[in-house]
Amino acid sequence: MGFSGIGIPGLIIILVITLIVFGPKKLPEIGSAFGKTLSEFKKSAKDIMDDHDHDTVSSADNDKKSLLKE
Repeated sequence: MGFSGIGIPGLIIILVITLIVFGPKKLPEIGSAFGKTLSEFKKSAKDIMDDHDHDTVSSADNDKKSLLKE
């Protein structure tokens, strides 16, 4: 089922539990670290997808060039 079934009430419960465990002073630090981690993950995933797309286009171009040489 994954995280798609959590919903707003579940997120509020998680936030309250996190606030109780870590306290209000640590919560912005945790949020900032989570945001940086998420943005780095997105950047890495985008780079991997761009590299894969570039490799796919390059191999298709090489196939066309080899057909033209024949």
